[in-house]
Amino acid sequence: MQSYHALALFSGGLDSILAAKTVMDQGLDVLCLHFISPFFGKPGQIERWRGMYGLDIVPVDVSEAYVAMMADGPAHGLGKILNPCVDCKILMLRRAKELLATYGASFILSGEVVGQRPMSQRLDALNIIIRDSGTKGILLRPLCAKRLPETEPELSGLVDRQRLHAISGRGRKDQMALAAHYALAEIPTPAGGCLLTEEPSAKRFFPLFLHKPAPTPADFELANIGRQYWSGDRWLAIGRNQSDNARLERAAAPGDLVFKVRYLPGPLGVARPLPGAVWDAAAVADTAAFAASFNPKAMATAGPVQVDVAGFPGSPVLVTPNRQTPLAFAEPTWDAAKEGKRQRFTLHGVGGR
Repeated sequence: MQSYHALALFSGGLDSILAAKTVMDQGLDVLCLHFISPFFGKPGQIERWRGMYGLDIVPVDVSEAYVAMMADGPAHGLGKILNPCVDCKILMLRRAKELLATYGASFILSGEVVGQRPMSQRLDALNIIIRDSGTKGILLRPLCAKRLPETEPELSGLVDRQRLHAISGRGRKDQMALAAHYALAEIPTPAGGCLLTEEPSAKRFFPLFLHKPAPTPADFELANIGRQYWSGDRWLAIGRNQSDNARLERAAAPGDLVFKVRYLPGPLGVARPLPGAVWDAAAVADTAAFAASFNPKAMATAGPVQVDVAGFPGSPVLVTPNRQTPLAFAEPTWDAAKEGKRQRFTLHGVGGR
């Protein structure tokens, strides 16, 4: 295995590219770690990034640890949506620190800039991240290093501090100048990429924190697919198109109920039983009628249809497609998620805005 001088947190954003390039410019070998979870990560882009930016990049899956951190309640609170930005950075740095010996590296890089982000890049937050990740002295932030205390690689002479930067604030002028200096073939758009920072996706995820004490990465993968509906603690995902149906088939786990109108092409439905949820014959029939209402051909029959329900002994069930069923399935809303966020994470002593 090749040895490296440093490991770099690499999101694929401009700052992470520039941080790695700045240190590589001093003749040092850098391995970029691209972290993956149900909420962020683009492993399909790694090969493209390697060729485009001339970087060594490997994927690092932190799904299990990340979901557990969210379920326990992030120690440093949540941002405006469901984003645990400080705890997120701490988790990734801890993992990077664990990997140092694997790659023979002695320090870690991050593309953070003092004052760029209101939650995780204030000076006090940057210091908390170092403290709680156990990376004091070995975490180098090349883009704003001259505004921070010297690190071990600088003090030892491995890294020339004078060739690092003193960027701060939310402006992008200095980063764009660096991008021009390195003649980057493509300049990524700033920020973005984490589904926990976006209301449309966060509202899909939040019911899981309410109804499942220990959700899994696979649960959040399912929550990312198609239409999402809830009736109390009963959860149903319905495909919007053929692509969704294929993803739902792959995501369906042992114990799930899979709904499909017999003989008629149309959307697939997947119900994942959660702790305490009752899926008796009445609930299954009700859900089958609801799922069948999304099938245009079933609706056009103007009568009962058979719905195959994989995982249910009484399959198939004969139902009349109906969107207004007794279980009253409804899509999750952000207003409900905001209230639930306040209640759910307050119980853990977690802050947030």
